Amino acid sequence: MFLLRHGQSYFNLHFNATRVDPGIHDPELTPLGVEQAAAAARQLADAHLSRIIISPFTRALQTAQPVLAIHQVPVKIMPEVREQAAFACDIGSHPEVLANRFPQHDFRHLPPQWWHDGIETAEETSARATAFRELMAGRDDRTTTLLVGHWAFIQALTGVSLANGEILEYEPADHAVR
Repeated sequence: MFLLRHGQSYFNLHFNATRVDPGIHDPELTPLGVEQAAAAARQLADAHLSRIIISPFTRALQTAQPVLAIHQVPVKIMPEVREQAAFACDIGSHPEVLANRFPQHDFRHLPPQWWHDGIETAEETSARATAFRELMAGRDDRTTTLLVGHWAFIQALTGVSLANGEILEYEPADHAVR
């Protein structure tokens, strides 16, 4: 499968400069983040994708848009692949807000608060990553699936720290990075 970390968000921009949580809930991509998303879409243009799994955070949904302009495949919005809850940016938007912003996607399966309440431990994030790995390992379409997600979740899944907009090829069946 392919793993894509979302492009730079306004949280990333401010936090990386100051190391202080700027208090931005569910941040959007910066102009650089939009460029990173477009670059990732170009990089994936020749990949055979059969579906895309996206975290419900705005930054992941925005990162997926240029990929979906090239690959018109089924989309699954999965709160299970969300970021580890540690900062204000990890407070999401209600499903009806997301549905208004991204009408091409179905958010009806999400509860009103699909994000973690409070701080999530590394063990909790690791457990979500393990469950996702096990789910994907059993799927025939795992090699043609793209996950658009987040730093801590991808790191818990693979052991690899991805930069904003970076893509990693991963085999969940043998837990191997390619």
